[in-house]
Amino acid sequence: MATKIRLQRHGRKRRAFYHIVVADARAPRDGRFIEKIGTYNPVSNPATIHLDVAKATQWLLAGAEPTDTVKAILSYKGANYKKHLQVGVLKGAITQEQADQKFAAWAAEKEGLIQAKRDGLSAADAQKRADAFKAEVKRKDDIAAKIIAKAAAEEAANAPAVEETTEESTEEGNVDSEATTEEATTEEAPSEETSAE
Repeated sequence: MATKIRLQRHGRKRRAFYHIVVADARAPRDGRFIEKIGTYNPVSNPATIHLDVAKATQWLLAGAEPTDTVKAILSYKGANYKKHLQVGVLKGAITQEQADQKFAAWAAEKEGLIQAKRDGLSAADAQKRADAFKAEVKRKDDIAAKIIAKAAAEEAANAPAVEETTEESTEEGNVDSEATTEEATTEEAPSEETSAE
């Protein structure tokens, strides 16, 4: 029986989610399978992969053929490297402890690279949010400056009319005050004459 390690599609439209399964090559894509060895979510960044590396290595050693995408996933998670080391152990080139140490060192280095990518993505996201905030603040300041300029222009347009009205009322006030002064002087003059007699 030809055995394949392949992806089985799940999830909704445009949000694919895959199970990594070992299945008979003649079975339909989403049909019967022998064993589920992991999951793959390509929507997240970086892609989320959960894989039982020991089972994947066991199936690779048994002769299961991975599809191209699954081969890339197995390389990414280290199943192919573990298979390579296990073949060396079976041939007697290295001991099991040496193979385990090499794989542990490789896994630690790989995890460091993945974490560095996550940190870079989160830093880029934070920078993008900070830039968007600065742009929003600048846009609000520009709008506020336009409103202030418009209000100042309207005030300047209304100001000459107010000044003219003030000048006219001041002139009328001057005329009225002069007339009142003249009347007061006229009234005071006869009383002075009367008191003089």
